[in-house]
Amino acid sequence: MTKVKALSARTFSSLSNRNFRLYMIGQAISLSGTWMQTVAQAWLVLKLSNSGTDLGLVTAMQFLPVLFLGPWGGVIADRLSKRAVLYATQAASGVLALILGLLVATGAVALWMVYALAGALGVVAAVDNPTRQVFVLEMVGESDLTNAVTLNSVMVNLARVVGPALAGALIAGVGLAVCFLLNGASYAAVLVALAMMQAGELHTARPVPRARGQLRAGLRYVWSNPALRDTLVMMALVGTLAYEFQVSLPLLARFTFHGDSGMYATMSSVMGAGAVAGGLWTAGRRAGRLSTLAWSSVVFGGVILASAVAPGLGAELAALVLVGAASITFLALGNTMLQLEAAPEMRGRVMALWSVAFLGSTPVGGPIIGVVGEHVGARWSLVVGGVAAVAGGAYGLARLRLAARLAGAPQAREAEAAPAPVVVSVTGDCPPDALVAEAGPGLAGTGTEG
Repeated sequence: MTKVKALSARTFSSLSNRNFRLYMIGQAISLSGTWMQTVAQAWLVLKLSNSGTDLGLVTAMQFLPVLFLGPWGGVIADRLSKRAVLYATQAASGVLALILGLLVATGAVALWMVYALAGALGVVAAVDNPTRQVFVLEMVGESDLTNAVTLNSVMVNLARVVGPALAGALIAGVGLAVCFLLNGASYAAVLVALAMMQAGELHTARPVPRARGQLRAGLRYVWSNPALRDTLVMMALVGTLAYEFQVSLPLLARFTFHGDSGMYATMSSVMGAGAVAGGLWTAGRRAGRLSTLAWSSVVFGGVILASAVAPGLGAELAALVLVGAASITFLALGNTMLQLEAAPEMRGRVMALWSVAFLGSTPVGGPIIGVVGEHVGARWSLVVGGVAAVAGGAYGLARLRLAARLAGAPQAREAEAAPAPVVVSVTGDCPPDALVAEAGPGLAGTGTEG
């Protein structure tokens, strides 16, 4: 019983923070609405166009601004109060959802309007995403960051269970419009939560003064740190092609299993349930190394490939549970590693690049997955994602092996050049300080264990 209580305390430790509890409540309500809109928007596009390519393009429009404007969003996050920025971005997101709901309700909606509103939402997300990532750290501090990031991901996936289930019922019962309208109203919960927070309890980072060259400085900082750089490269590869489920799952539901919006909602829900289980397991663990992130990417790719070859609907749903569990583990590990590795004054810009790598890559991957799903087959859209995730993990492991060889090479040369009577012991466990600095904490195996 004592061990169970200790595990429970570790798993939910960040919820002892009042501000974070308020944030989680507001996000739980808002994100349930967001998942309702995700399902409804996908079905709206298929209803208007019956095209997987159009579905991929609408998804791309939603994330294209993140690709181009995301780094500037990070600069804004570093310069301004995170809480003030979130007031603006969350309110804007709610207004855009209400507009789409009204267009659908009045029958005035056209495909180009969905494109335009998706693009506008992407502009908001370019600022909102890095700000929210860093704001989690401001609420809980470094000691509880891994736990908070993972529990936040768990909450996102609980919303994935609730939101699509509600969307499926509402679409069948009263139509698409109500999903968008309810999502717009749900943002009020976040605004209320932000207003109720105690500002004195936030671990607020000092805003970075406005100066020229801050965007370039952030890029140089990330490129000079191998742990940050390699993590972001992995996130970009996996994010571009593996996290395109908003494109691949509707195609799978409609064209492979000949289902309707309810089947797509079920697929999203079971994947979310798996993510909840995986997230609760991850929440009680410490932050991992780059090697842990790399192996989690390989596992993620493997279970995606298993879902691609599932012979029937039951097997498909079982595989998607595993996909959900593996996906949250990879995301939580990558997010935490980046925030703990980054200097406080650079966190906004680093997490903006995380948004670019994970979300901004969607304009490239979304249309690719849509075209593959429409013209080759829905199962192949999953195969592409699975292979990308395995490749991302292989890249991370290769970088670790390269760093190990670079760290060991000078020691090996020193041993070979030493006079015969001298006995040289080379363990490789403690590389020279210069090599540790060159390889970076994440690659040298120190500094990222939490």
